[in-house]
Amino acid sequence: MLSFPMTGMLASPTTGAVLTAKDLSKVSQYSSLGYGNWTFGAALPVVQRTDIMASAYANPTPTRNKKLLNFFAMSDIHITDKEAPNQLPYLQQIEPRAYSLTSVYTPAMLYSTQVLDAAVQTMNALHQQNPFDFGISLGDATDSTRYNETRWYIDVIDGKVITPSSGAHVGADTIDYQKPFQAVGLDKSIPWYQVLGNHDHFLIGSFPVDADPSLGFRQSYVSDKVWSVADVLVPHTAKFPVLFNMADFKAQPSYYQGYIDGSTQYGQIAGAGLTTDAAFASGAPMVVADPNRRSLLRTEWIQEFFNTTTVPAGHGFNLVDSANPAWESNGFACYSFVPNPKVPLKVIVLDDTQSESDGSIDIHGHGYLDANRWAWLQAELAKGQAANQLMIIAAHIPIGVSAIGSEMEWWLGETGITSQNLNAVNLAGLVKTLQGTPNLLMWIAGHRHMNTVKAFVSADSTKPEQGFWQVETSSLRDFPQQFRTFEIYLNSDYTVSILTTNVDPAVADGTPAATSRKYAIAAQQIVKQNVNLNTPNVSTVGGVIPVPSMDPTRAQDGTVDPTVKFVDMSGSGIASNGSYNAELFKQLSPQMVGILKAMYPQPA
Repeated sequence: MLSFPMTGMLASPTTGAVLTAKDLSKVSQYSSLGYGNWTFGAALPVVQRTDIMASAYANPTPTRNKKLLNFFAMSDIHITDKEAPNQLPYLQQIEPRAYSLTSVYTPAMLYSTQVLDAAVQTMNALHQQNPFDFGISLGDATDSTRYNETRWYIDVIDGKVITPSSGAHVGADTIDYQKPFQAVGLDKSIPWYQVLGNHDHFLIGSFPVDADPSLGFRQSYVSDKVWSVADVLVPHTAKFPVLFNMADFKAQPSYYQGYIDGSTQYGQIAGAGLTTDAAFASGAPMVVADPNRRSLLRTEWIQEFFNTTTVPAGHGFNLVDSANPAWESNGFACYSFVPNPKVPLKVIVLDDTQSESDGSIDIHGHGYLDANRWAWLQAELAKGQAANQLMIIAAHIPIGVSAIGSEMEWWLGETGITSQNLNAVNLAGLVKTLQGTPNLLMWIAGHRHMNTVKAFVSADSTKPEQGFWQVETSSLRDFPQQFRTFEIYLNSDYTVSILTTNVDPAVADGTPAATSRKYAIAAQQIVKQNVNLNTPNVSTVGGVIPVPSMDPTRAQDGTVDPTVKFVDMSGSGIASNGSYNAELFKQLSPQMVGILKAMYPQPA
């Protein structure tokens, strides 16, 4: 049965006891305290948005004459080898800065493969009702660039038998999240494409595996000993904008970070604690090593997408220009494709994650384009404009929405970075180029685990066609565990409508995927992530350090973005459902209108 986007679904704990964020791992108490209870409400409204249209375009009533495209996007699946010895689950309990970081631990990680399988089944059912032209995954398919995580991800979509455990495979006969299962697989008639995310080629999405061999990151993947590292979230404000430092892994005191014990019903964290604790007097906690946990190089990760039974072989990476100088040596991950040769619309798949060799010692979750990728993007936009093609950019990291100085914003560089490794373009230059491409419809992204729509309004009010949209899709692991559909229409007045809808994977009661939903909701109730985040736009950090604006198209006066809106949940008893559906209107240039009128005359 298909489901609708969730509304009034969060329930308060049923007793006076309350779990705090650092108690997130106390999963066995969730049910008795009422965490994770939910019910479906009515489907969410579809909000009409005309922010980037001419000021006179209000209360639109055009007929959707021609469907140009229908596709789905999913993001941040974070397929996780929960038993691997080099994770950071204990950090979530001991470091106040990590209490809300479900990226390092959430009980929903127990069921990452099963949730993906449920999402795929839902996509198949939707496809039967309204066929998809394609699907796209917007990055962070894996949690920590492990080989087994990558294979589980591809094999679920391919419909293989999945053994979602590693090492000794404990609990495979008795524990629901450990039991092998037959994945349904995506309908073979739906081509799907892949975007590279930071977690797909960095350790825990944050650190280049081979940047500092003395840290032993690569060896830690296949070790039989649980990781011993310090509190790696110690800020280094004196070195702004470097927030963290890879050298901190070797600092003291150090902690065994632990792993998930797959023989336990609730995924208990085992082998964790201060290294000097008496419990570890005889040495590090041990696990059964597994070579399938090995970290993949970027080129190796890309190559796995050619080992598939769904289409196309390579899932987009087959379209990478082999003449590009970074194709073979660095794993160039940018390409473009035309979903329907009869429709003048192309999708530009952009790798905007940081480089392994940029020299940064900070967390590698920032937006970044090196000179090669920036030149490629400019060329793709120019070619699409010259060919009278509408365009969509699909990237992992969104632009203009993350706070300056955060680990997710457009990278500013740091002390000691050579000029050739810095971002090849700042946000002002990037947005100017995008606005100078009037056929650009939208930029779609994941990364922040949020469902958000943002308008980039034209800098020239007489040319509204220079505005474009940005649509973010939430994670399949974290609340609200949704993917998106996009239906693009040519309207009777030759504007374009983009109908974007959040979809909940349909889950059957009692299944592992249903348990995952319960845990994701419980984690949100406990941690209280701000799913309505709207960061103020400023030109300095702390009023002292001048930096490029988070969003160069708006006033840098500390105000929030008026185009980032959320569903009004007042009176519902919950803070937010984390979902947002909209019809996004886009003005086209006179030239493009002429092209489309010739291709698609008004019906008689």
